[in-house]
Amino acid sequence: MTRPARAAGSRWAQPEAPGAAPGTPESAPGTPTPRDRYGTWIAAAFALAALGDLIGVLTASDTAHTVFKPLLMPLLAAYVTVRGGPRLLVAALLLGWGGDTLLLLDADPAFLAGMASFAAGHVCYLALFRRHGSGHPRTRGAGLVVAYAGALAVTVALLWPDLPSDLRGPVAGYSLLLTAMAYAATRLGPAAAVGGALFLLSDTLIATDVADWPQAPRPDFWIMLTYLAAQLLLARGVLARAPVTSGSAPAAP
Repeated sequence: MTRPARAAGSRWAQPEAPGAAPGTPESAPGTPTPRDRYGTWIAAAFALAALGDLIGVLTASDTAHTVFKPLLMPLLAAYVTVRGGPRLLVAALLLGWGGDTLLLLDADPAFLAGMASFAAGHVCYLALFRRHGSGHPRTRGAGLVVAYAGALAVTVALLWPDLPSDLRGPVAGYSLLLTAMAYAATRLGPAAAVGGALFLLSDTLIATDVADWPQAPRPDFWIMLTYLAAQLLLARGVLARAPVTSGSAPAAP
C-alpha cells in the first residue's frame, strides 16, 4: 500500500528517517525500520489467513473457515495501525470483523446483527471518503449516481419478492447504505472505487443466497474472494490519501 510522506515541520536541522523517533540517529536510506518489519509480518499473516480461508471454503471445510475467517479483519486492522492509518479505517475493519463473526452463526438474529455491524462499518467508510476524498467533475458524478442508483433499484426490485418478509426492510435499508458507500469510494481513486464495487458485489451474492436464487458452484468462495479484495482495496485507497498518524511510518509501496 502506498502512503504520502509525512508533512514537514520538524525543528531539527536534518530530516529524520520515516518512522524514527525525534532525536534518534537517521537510518540509512532503504534500511527497514521495525515498523516496516512488523507491517511485512502482519501482511504475510493476513495473506496466509486469507489463503487458508479461501481453501477452506473451496474444500467445504467448516473448521478452516471458522478458524481463519475471524482472523482476517483484525490482521488487516493491525496492518493499518502499524502503517499509521486513520482510526476510522481501523474501526471500519473491526466492524467488518464483527459482521464476519456473526455471520458464522446460522441464525436470523445473528444475520441481522452482522448486517448492522457491517452497516456501521460503511458509515465509517463514508466519513473517511468525505474527509479524504476528492470531488468528481459534475458530468462524471451525475453518471455515477445514475449507475449506482439504477443498480440499487434493480437489485432490490428483483430480490424483494424472494426475500423472507422479515428481512425485506433491513436488506433494502442496508443495500441503500452499501450502495452509497460504494459510490463514495470512487472519490478516493481507482483502488477504492474497485473495492467499493466489489463490496457491493459480494453482499449482493449473499442476498441472492438469502433469497434462494440459484447459485454458482462454491458460492462462499466467490463471496469471500470479492469481500477480501474489497476490504484490502478500500484500506489501500484510504492509506494512499490519509495523512500518516504521528509516530508511524509511511506505508510501503
